Amino acid sequence: MTADATLRMDRMYRHQRHIYDLSRRFYLLGRDRLVRELEPGPGAAVCEIGCGTGRNLVALARRYPDAKIFGIDASNEMLKTANATIARAGLAGRIRIERCLADELDPHGTFGLPRPFDAVLFSYTLSMIPDWGRAIERAVEVLRPAGVLAVVDFSEQRRLPGWFRGMLRRWLALFDVTPRTGLPAYLGALAEREHGSLAVEPLYRDYACLLRYRRRALP
Repeated sequence: MTADATLRMDRMYRHQRHIYDLSRRFYLLGRDRLVRELEPGPGAAVCEIGCGTGRNLVALARRYPDAKIFGIDASNEMLKTANATIARAGLAGRIRIERCLADELDPHGTFGLPRPFDAVLFSYTLSMIPDWGRAIERAVEVLRPAGVLAVVDFSEQRRLPGWFRGMLRRWLALFDVTPRTGLPAYLGALAEREHGSLAVEPLYRDYACLLRYRRRALP
């Protein structure tokens, strides 16, 4: 299963990785806001699932110099670009990345950490993960009590013209991307079951959605 996922992602991004950041900046909206509003405390361990080219990891490390930044991705090809991006930014000593699937992430097993993460991020990743529900469950499992799961991804585009929605969906399908329209409801049910809290904010006329799930603190 791991080998199949890696092969599929490597095949897709072997060439795309070289133009990924340049092309995606026009339609992966809300990523900088996700980083800006995360605000982890000093010494916090932050992990991005599906870190891709390392763009967000570099932004996190620059904005939060006291945080410990980690990233995983299924694609060896993307990790090549991420390593180059991180090295070019002079942040190789502050950011650690590993090849790992979302549902295999483990703070100790993957990075040798003695405790759970303080924050976990998905940035336009869940729309590419087939079993996205399991990915969310695992992300919550590796969060400390009161830790934050932050997500930005495509939404339902309900306030945008129908022709635009149709065109966008056809374009995204070329890259195996499927907007997870049930994401807010899924996280809402999880928050109710786990006694956590959830904030949902549509962005750009519901083009995208920003979600922040916080685990319940210990009594």
